[in-house]
Amino acid sequence: MNFRKIVSLTALISFTLEILTSVVLYIMPQGRVAYWSDWQLWGLSKTQWTDQHINLGVLFLAAIIIHAWYNWPAITSYLKNRVRNLTVFTGTFNIALFLSIIFCLGTYFELPPFSTIIGISNSFKNRAAKVYGEPPYGHAELSTLKSFSKKTELDLKTSLASLRTAGITVRDAEQTLAEIARINQTTPKEIYEIIKPPESEGPVNGLPASPPSGIGRMSLSEISREYGLDPESVLKFLSEKGFAATADSTLKEIGSAYNRNPHDIYDLLAERFKTAD
Repeated sequence: MNFRKIVSLTALISFTLEILTSVVLYIMPQGRVAYWSDWQLWGLSKTQWTDQHINLGVLFLAAIIIHAWYNWPAITSYLKNRVRNLTVFTGTFNIALFLSIIFCLGTYFELPPFSTIIGISNSFKNRAAKVYGEPPYGHAELSTLKSFSKKTELDLKTSLASLRTAGITVRDAEQTLAEIARINQTTPKEIYEIIKPPESEGPVNGLPASPPSGIGRMSLSEISREYGLDPESVLKFLSEKGFAATADSTLKEIGSAYNRNPHDIYDLLAERFKTAD
């Protein structure tokens, strides 16, 4: 048995699988969306894909370290100058280091094309949020039915009655939505669909007092369209408050540009364009 070949093949296979899990992580929904809708791909949940990615990374790292040990003479030869003296900063090493630094700095400062790569990932995640739905607030599935009803201003007794009428098994109001969903082989989102009140008819005009989940990733034009606002008025208001933005700017981008939390920007807009009582 050739241990050296085993190490090389292990590195190759784990690297290939690591690429696969990286692609899945790149396109999978945000956590709050994935957990809310019980998102799965090929039978694996977001948590399971993440766990696979981490452990395959550990296997690849171990294999590549052993592989480097086996091939240490070849590696050190790459670090020798023209007179065959060992030196770290050879021409080839400097190019490799330069490329790595460029990628790190480009990502940190959100410069193209690195920002484009992240933007494509975000577009997949935003699309998934529209397809699978957003929870009323982050990780709502971990709230007990009692806490969830309070936060979403639902009547707890009515919620319990609605669930039982729909054939959903509920022990008591101290069960989390995730637990209720798991017992009944459904999703937290479907549990909420059963207990939430019917949506009011007519267009929405104005922003709710509390920021809806995921609104930080929405552009000003999307927010205006969703909540019946005049885009020009929104831009003018932000400009008066000292925030330069365009219709395509997201609350996250505006907040990042001015070292502010996206919810701070939302609170300003909600105060000016609040829902009529």
